[in-house]
Amino acid sequence: MDDYDPLDRDAADLDPMKHISERLALLTLEEAHDLLRLLQAVAGEDGPLSPDADRWAREIAARILSAS
Repeated sequence: MDDYDPLDRDAADLDPMKHISERLALLTLEEAHDLLRLLQAVAGEDGPLSPDADRWAREIAARILSAS
């Protein structure tokens, strides 16, 4: 194995984060408010995703302008 050639990750295009920014555009303010309302609705229900939805709703609410 002395002549083992390690994989060149850049040449192989294996960086998973490289293409994510191309697929995930920034949300518009209207989209962010729609998402916030959806998360708040899920958080208000007594389901397995409620705690996560509540946490994400609070995170998004803290980062966007108010709807008023």
